[in-house]
Amino acid sequence: MRIRIVGAGAMGRGIAQWAATAGHTVELCDVRREAVTAAVDFVGSMLERAVAKGRMSDEDRTAALERLVPLDDPWAAGPEVGLVVEAVREDLDTKAEVFGRLARVLPASTVFATNTSSLSVTRIAATLEDPTRLAGLHFFNPVPLMRIVEVVPGAATRPDIPPLLTELVTGCGHRAVTVSDTPGFLVNHAGRGLVTEALALLEESVAEPVDVDRIARDVLGLRMGPFELMDLTGLDVTAAVIDSIWEGFRHEDRLRPSYLTPNRVAAGLHGRKTGRGWYAYGPDAPAQAPEPAVTGDPDRPVFVAGTGTDTGAAAVREALAAAGATVEDGPEPSGRAVVLVPVWGTTAASAVAALGLPAARTFGVDPLPAAGRRRVLAVTPASDPAAARDARAVLARAAAGDEPYAVSVVRDTAGSVAQRLLASVVSVAASIAERSLAAPADIDLAVTAGLGYPVGPLAWGDRIGAARVLELQRALYATTGDPRHRPVRWITERAQLGLGLTEPGTSPAACSETAARPDAAVSP
Repeated sequence: MRIRIVGAGAMGRGIAQWAATAGHTVELCDVRREAVTAAVDFVGSMLERAVAKGRMSDEDRTAALERLVPLDDPWAAGPEVGLVVEAVREDLDTKAEVFGRLARVLPASTVFATNTSSLSVTRIAATLEDPTRLAGLHFFNPVPLMRIVEVVPGAATRPDIPPLLTELVTGCGHRAVTVSDTPGFLVNHAGRGLVTEALALLEESVAEPVDVDRIARDVLGLRMGPFELMDLTGLDVTAAVIDSIWEGFRHEDRLRPSYLTPNRVAAGLHGRKTGRGWYAYGPDAPAQAPEPAVTGDPDRPVFVAGTGTDTGAAAVREALAAAGATVEDGPEPSGRAVVLVPVWGTTAASAVAALGLPAARTFGVDPLPAAGRRRVLAVTPASDPAAARDARAVLARAAAGDEPYAVSVVRDTAGSVAQRLLASVVSVAASIAERSLAAPADIDLAVTAGLGYPVGPLAWGDRIGAARVLELQRALYATTGDPRHRPVRWITERAQLGLGLTEPGTSPAACSETAARPDAAVSP
C-alpha cells in the first residue's frame, strides 16, 4: 500500500519507520520541509542502530529507506495513495484543514486516518464532505516499540474501514484493538484507574508519593509507580487527560480529578522534562531518601485478628510463623502482643471498634500477596509509635534463607494502598467493558501492551476472583461512602453468576435466530 503521512514530528516519523520497515511505500510530508529532512535522517539512524544490534539486515535497511519518500508538498496529487495517516498537533481546526485540503487532491477511495489521542474522531470526520472515509488510528510513542494500535471508528465511518486498518496494523507486526469513539479511547481511559486513585491517596495523606510508588511496584508488580509514571509522561499532559476524560464522561465519580494537580502544573512542576515533578531530576537533584531503618523488636509476640476460616488472616499467620515470629493463638491477644488486622476494603480502626482490640497496638496489614519483598503496615491516630516500630520489625521477618521484607508504613485507610489502587484499575476497566466500549480481551491486551501492567485488569480481577473483588468494592463503598468506589455492574453480575470478568457473556443480540445462524442470509 502507498501511505501518506502528514506530520513529521515524533509520532509521524515513528509511523513512517514502522510502515516502511513492514514493506509499505511511505510518503512523509509536513508544512515545514526541514522537519521532513530531520525525520528521514532520524529514521535512518534508527534503522542503522537496528542493523548494528543484529535486528535487521543491511539489505532490509536499504530497502526500507528506499520506500520512504520525502514529499515537498503535503497537498500534492497522489492517485496511488491508499491511506493517509495524519499526525499533526492536537487541534480540531488544524486537523480539519489538513483533511479538507487532502480531500481535494486525493482520490475519493483514499482512506483517511487520524492519530488523535484526545479529540473526537466523529467531530473531525464531520468537517469533511464525506465523513464516512475517516477513522482513528491511534499509535503510541515510540511507535516501533509500542506494539499496540487503537482502531477507532467514528459514528459515520464506513464499516469496511476498521477491518482494513486492523489488517494493516497486524500485517505490520503490531496488535490492533477496536474501540469506541469516546473520551480517551481505551488505553488512556483505562489508565485513569491507577493515577486518579494514587492522587486520592495523596489527598487523604495516606502515604507520600514515594511510598505509593514502592507499594505499586513491590506489591502489585507494576513496572513504575503512578507518581513516577506521571513524571515520565508529564504532569501537564496527565492532568489534561484526566480532566478531559472526566468531563467527557459527564463527571463520572470513578474518574474524578484531584485538586492537587492544577497548582503543580501552574508552577511548572511537570516532571522529568522540567527537572522537577513529584520527584527532582538532573545532575544536581538530591538522591532519594532511603527507607527508614527497621529498629523495632522482631521477637515481640504478634496476634493476628480474624477467624480461622479467614484466608487473609490465615495466610498472614502462616507467613509470620514460617519466618520464626511468635504468633499467639487464642481468642484474645496477650497484654504485650502487637495486633495485626488483615483488612479487605475496611480499616484497622473499624476492627478496633468492632472487636474490642487494644487501639494503641493494633495495626492494619494488607493480605495481598506481594509481587516483591514488601509488606504494608497501616497505623491509626491512636497507634503507639514504639508498638508500630515493633510491628514493622515483625513484618520484616522472612523465612530462613530469604531476604527480609521491606515494610511501608502508611496511614490507616479503607483497604490500604495496594487494594485501593487495584480496585480502581479493575473497576475502570470493568466500567469500560460494561459500556461495551471495547471487548474484554481487547481491554486486557491494550492495557498490558500500552501501559505495561503485569496482567490485564480484568484478568487481574479474575486472579483474585470476581466475588472477592465485589466484596472489596462493597467494603470500600460502605466504609468511605465515596461513589468512586461503588460496585460496577459488570463485576456484580459475574460474581453472582459465577462468570469470570474476562468473559463477554451473552448479549440480547446473540439470542436472535440470525445470530444463531451466522451463515443465514439477511433479507433485503
